[in-house]
Amino acid sequence: MDYRNEQYYKMQQVLAKTELSSAQKYPMQSVYLEELTYDRDMQRMKELYPTEARWLQEYVEDECDRLEYDGSLMFDEYPDRLMLHRICERIYDRAAREKLKAQHCEKCKPQGPPPRDMAMRDLIEVLLYNEMYKRRCRYRRYRSW
Repeated sequence: MDYRNEQYYKMQQVLAKTELSSAQKYPMQSVYLEELTYDRDMQRMKELYPTEARWLQEYVEDECDRLEYDGSLMFDEYPDRLMLHRICERIYDRAAREKLKAQHCEKCKPQGPPPRDMAMRDLIEVLLYNEMYKRRCRYRRYRSW
């Protein structure tokens, strides 16, 4: 066995281990792929939500889409609690109207406003804060570019 050839192969193995991966060569690509992985994972977890929570999540995401612009209260360092409650009320009103439409037939006429469902209201608030947190984190990651 030729000693020089053996040493050459060992050197190639050492160099292969120290060679930069594509993620190290192109760090922005790595960040983008990580973001896609986070989004896919979040979508999988949302599929596990109970039926009503999934239904309400659509309203929450729609409202957050409307709020996602530079200078929005969503990205304030300390969002105003009163405004967040108003956003929750707006989402609740939309969802309650849709739920009421689905429950009542054409012949049935509602007898005044429906009673407030505080459990649904609380769930909307939790979903909204979670969605805002996710978007604030994403905004901070992309803002640094």
